[in-house]
Amino acid sequence: MDLWRLNIYCKVVEHRSFTKAAELTYLSQPTVSGHIKYLENHFGCKLIDRLGREAVPTKAGEILYAHALKLIALKEETEAALARFQGDMKGHLVIGGSTIPGSYILPSLMGKFRKEYPKIKITLVLGDTEKITKEVLDGRVEAGIVGAKTRDKQISYVQIIEDELVLVLPASHRWAKRSSIAVAELAEEPFIMRERGSGTRKSIEDVLKKGGLSLGLLNIVAEMGSTESVCQGIKAGVGLSILSKRAVSEDIAGGRLKGVSIAGLVLKRNFYLITNKGRTKSPLCEVFIQFIKKQLTTARVTTT
Repeated sequence: MDLWRLNIYCKVVEHRSFTKAAELTYLSQPTVSGHIKYLENHFGCKLIDRLGREAVPTKAGEILYAHALKLIALKEETEAALARFQGDMKGHLVIGGSTIPGSYILPSLMGKFRKEYPKIKITLVLGDTEKITKEVLDGRVEAGIVGAKTRDKQISYVQIIEDELVLVLPASHRWAKRSSIAVAELAEEPFIMRERGSGTRKSIEDVLKKGGLSLGLLNIVAEMGSTESVCQGIKAGVGLSILSKRAVSEDIAGGRLKGVSIAGLVLKRNFYLITNKGRTKSPLCEVFIQFIKKQLTTARVTTT
């Protein structure tokens, strides 16, 4: 058994596919199957079940996967620690971002980070807040930036940046010339909501609750899985929505959408840097976190 085989095994489990694992590791599918067979012979038990087109880990496979992640992380941590000792930071870091930070904040930070640490490869995993939190808990992602807190006490939250929300309308909407609307008026219009598990959805719910309006009173006509799909829905006249101002700034500036405030409500939320309290952060992760904090602190000082 070696770490390379374990890495291939983890790819099969994570993507539930021998074909995808083969693509990611630049191997043929028969070669990947051969490595999995070797591991099954080594441990003397079935590790992967083929259910239709999916490759699903058995109970024994789940145990191996959990330990394999730890071994691979320890290997990368060891390499990074020795590289840092020699003044040469290098290695592979996997981070996560929910929709808004993953699309509008992290890419630029990654670009700046790569200029300072060109030998560190970064993989960015995207998903809603719920997914990224689970990835951090499972150890697939070392750190993430999300738009809402969950109740899981195993997650550490550090508030790093504030985000402004805005009620978004089609440019042709009857409210487009108004600067604000009353909370109660929201119930009159069809509304597009982000999917369950989204940080934006959680923020909308919290903000409206403070204004005395529950989600149950909204005329929710559609739920969509991304900010971009919500924007397209608004443009198509499906309904209105509350979105991050970062995500719609270009459309508002271009006159395609209109942003309106809601009287009496502070449409703001926070983004949080999250890590798993129970896992030791790798040197690469520590460096990246310190870099992010420094960059965001500098940005706040500059704009103050």
